[in-house]
Amino acid sequence: MSAIVDARALVREYRMGEEIVHALRGVSLAVHEREYVAIVGPSGCGKSTLLNLLGVIDRPTTGELSIAGERVDRLSDARATDFRLRRIGFVFQRFYLMQALTARENVELPLAEAGMAGTERRDRALDLLDYVGLRKRERHRPSQLSGGEQQRVAIARALANRPALLLADEPTGELDAYTGAEMIALFERLNADGTTIVVVTHDEDLARAAKRVVHMRDGEILG
Repeated sequence: MSAIVDARALVREYRMGEEIVHALRGVSLAVHEREYVAIVGPSGCGKSTLLNLLGVIDRPTTGELSIAGERVDRLSDARATDFRLRRIGFVFQRFYLMQALTARENVELPLAEAGMAGTERRDRALDLLDYVGLRKRERHRPSQLSGGEQQRVAIARALANRPALLLADEPTGELDAYTGAEMIALFERLNADGTTIVVVTHDEDLARAAKRVVHMRDGEILG
């Protein structure tokens, strides 16, 4: 299987006053098509920094990064924005749904940004809501949905443009144990259906569900 993520010797440094913070210290990582990888480690170890680089939200100080066969560490801001829209799906701890929009309209947002026509956009959004078990809640706004339902809408939105890579940052962090278990099952189903997933988590159950666990400490991958 081909590598969706090919990270080589990634270094990320931040300047804070006179001090330089070494967030990543030469991280190399390959994630292949259809893999499900959990990145774990203590707070401040660099895992969220690495996820931001994989999501083309940030750039490495040095090193090379390819996602889905394209070098992304040197993209212009405009090209990086377009790449994120079309090639990467994001799931966050706090959902980040638009409160004024219905569940269906939230899922349609990235489709509209990608230029999909209205009828096709609506059908795609409804198919995704059906996939995550929320077809009957399409007209509900986030305030009318439970935390687990909001996260399902967020996952549907992340899948809208058929991304090459799904990234999740503590996706069960705001959920109770029962709802978190449902979300873990959904991620397993997504992966079984062919989605390549990288998740950052402190949730031991979520990490155990992944096919591979990557341990980080002090800006480095262990082992």
